[in-house]
Amino acid sequence: MASRVVSVLGATGNQGESVVRRLLKDGTFTPRAITRDPSSAAAAELKKLGAEVVEGDTKDKASLVNALRGSEGLFAVTLTSFPPYSAEKPSEVTVGKTIIDVAKEVGIKFIVFSSVPGLTKLTGGKYKNCSLYDDKEEIEDYLKASGVKNASLHLGSFMENIYTQGGLKKTESGQFAFSIPKYTPEARQSFTWVGHDVGEAALALFKHYNDLSKNISGKVFPVVTGNMPYGDYVALVGKALGQDVSFNTIPTTGNVPYDEMFAAQAEYNGFYTSTPVPNPDLVALGAKFATIDEFIEKEVKKRFL
Repeated sequence: MASRVVSVLGATGNQGESVVRRLLKDGTFTPRAITRDPSSAAAAELKKLGAEVVEGDTKDKASLVNALRGSEGLFAVTLTSFPPYSAEKPSEVTVGKTIIDVAKEVGIKFIVFSSVPGLTKLTGGKYKNCSLYDDKEEIEDYLKASGVKNASLHLGSFMENIYTQGGLKKTESGQFAFSIPKYTPEARQSFTWVGHDVGEAALALFKHYNDLSKNISGKVFPVVTGNMPYGDYVALVGKALGQDVSFNTIPTTGNVPYDEMFAAQAEYNGFYTSTPVPNPDLVALGAKFATIDEFIEKEVKKRFL
């Protein structure tokens, strides 16, 4: 195993697992999978693959210090949290700042943070109630001011949501239907295959963060597998499944922050339209991104056919 350790928070989740698996495949770093429950089936699978699995809780600073000590790098992801907050349920911003403070305390040299743009600033205050985006922006700003070398990955809509969040379903008639809040078929979305492309992007940054000629620290790197009208994406899914898929717009999620998230994504074309696909800055660092067609072929067909 490599002696250079990269700790991965949320290691048993979609993003963290993507990073752990890609680090293992490359071999430059030893991934340390940080999890609240090292005895879980997901943690056991990562250990079987060769990852170091360590117990750590982002709500418990002492356990986080122990978990991160000795790491060169850190992949950090924070979970959305809504008030009321407490010691047992701190805000996302509190957790994020604690992670950064601990990383600095134990001497971590480089942090990759999974983030998104804040919507209050991006939309000039039109969408000002989307805390799940604004909170990440606040953490990102804190990271940039921390003095620790860093880079942020800005992700699009998780492509895995088509099956993990029930977006695509087979109706009683046997036909497929796709449902999404706020979106019309014509509105564009930026999509990210988290299980593949987040690991690619993170590895590229960890391998090159010390190369001053690459100008990595403090930068934001959009990770976009593809950007297209949502209706075109659903049509590609239908073609792979061998039938038309109906497109249904859900008026509301019943949750204002999520409604604003979907509405802003639809209005601003998924946010990242100024970045070519794949991101040339990450490709130049060695990242090898997938395509929407590859995602559909590998992940969608096996679940719905």
